[in-house]
Amino acid sequence: MRKRQVVFLRRQEPSGNSTTSSATAQTVRYGECQKNHAASIGGYAVDGCREFMASGEEGTGAAFTCAACGCHRNFHRREVDQSTSTEVGFERGSPSSNGR
Repeated sequence: MRKRQVVFLRRQEPSGNSTTSSATAQTVRYGECQKNHAASIGGYAVDGCREFMASGEEGTGAAFTCAACGCHRNFHRREVDQSTSTEVGFERGSPSSNGR
């Protein structure tokens, strides 16, 4: 089961009666666990967890804990894919131009 997080960045540049907005969709995937379990004794040992799987529903505190290894999501390697860049333009109309 892969958990994906989509982040939309929106930039607006007002110019007179028109506004141009661009949105970038980023897909975030969390890969293998990189937590060093032997750091307290001066060694290096990872648990072999290959991919983050949330142990709870989105929006809960358990969504940040991996079901496979029990580590926080921050210990897993973050992979970001910037997939979409869309520009949207629209005209701002005055209330009198709406036919009212």
